[in-house]
Amino acid sequence: MKIIIPMAGMGKRMRPHTLTTPKPLIPIAGKPMVQRIVEDITKVANEKVEEIAFVIGPNFGKEAEDNLKKVANSLGAKGSIYYQHQALGTAHAILCAKDVMDGKLIVAFADTLFKADFKMDTSQEGIIWVQKIEDPRQFGVVRVNEKNIITDFVEKPQSFVSDLAIIGIYYFKDGNYLRNELQYLIDNNIREKGEYQLTNAMENMKNKGTPFVPGKVTEWLDCGNKNATVFTNQRILEFIKNEKLISPSVKNINSKIIEPCYIGESVVLENSTVGPHASIGNNCEIKNSVVRNSIIQTNTKINNANIENSMLGNFVEWTGNSKDLSIGDYSTVK
Repeated sequence: MKIIIPMAGMGKRMRPHTLTTPKPLIPIAGKPMVQRIVEDITKVANEKVEEIAFVIGPNFGKEAEDNLKKVANSLGAKGSIYYQHQALGTAHAILCAKDVMDGKLIVAFADTLFKADFKMDTSQEGIIWVQKIEDPRQFGVVRVNEKNIITDFVEKPQSFVSDLAIIGIYYFKDGNYLRNELQYLIDNNIREKGEYQLTNAMENMKNKGTPFVPGKVTEWLDCGNKNATVFTNQRILEFIKNEKLISPSVKNINSKIIEPCYIGESVVLENSTVGPHASIGNNCEIKNSVVRNSIIQTNTKINNANIENSMLGNFVEWTGNSKDLSIGDYSTVK
């Protein structure tokens, strides 16, 4: 089995954090979100994952590429890098990794985390993971028949069609078949809203008789913007098991840690309260402050502050009282 992770998007809704760090590499509970995605997928895959292909932008840089390969290697898989030079849609992004598209294949977009307690049924021809939501107007949805077979794909329906939203994780029993259908869209310039869409390829496959069934997760966690990402960090911290979340190298001076928290290496806490639901990256200093329900990346200094529902990047210096922050890398505010 192989996995393709399309992750070349600009992450505009996550700015300023994505101006310096690709969105899938932003940490959730101490690990890049893309690492958490592939770890979760390999747990439910029910078969050995041989290769993980990351489709990235051409300017991610060698360090990011090397880190992605290490993520794959840590799971016993080969890591490979492919580039999407133009943002031409989901079908185009996946096809950038066409060299790995044979046999059983999972496609997972890099801003979708989930909680699940099942094993994938790889005997199915195709699985599309969905989650029931109250307002599906901003998502693609599926409609199913009485046999639980998907009959329709509808993109962002403004009137009610279904409340089963597509979360961005797909299984295909025959990767070569999918590759041919994606290539057909490109060759015939079949676009929707100016882009080549995976749903159009799946519609063609469905019309040829391929049965797609819905897969359901226990919880779907979005990382589309700052508030959603902070909430996802909270939920991941709540149900993480078998991970050491607080480094033994933390220097605690008259401070209180309220778990669940992630606190990285060589962090200094002085006269402060951290948590619950705070993720603090390596080499941070927090003094005379309260930090809860927030993501603080590495090498950041916080002093005399009260921070909640916030994201601070790398090498930030913040002094002062504020509740809700979104500050990018290398910023100093006093």
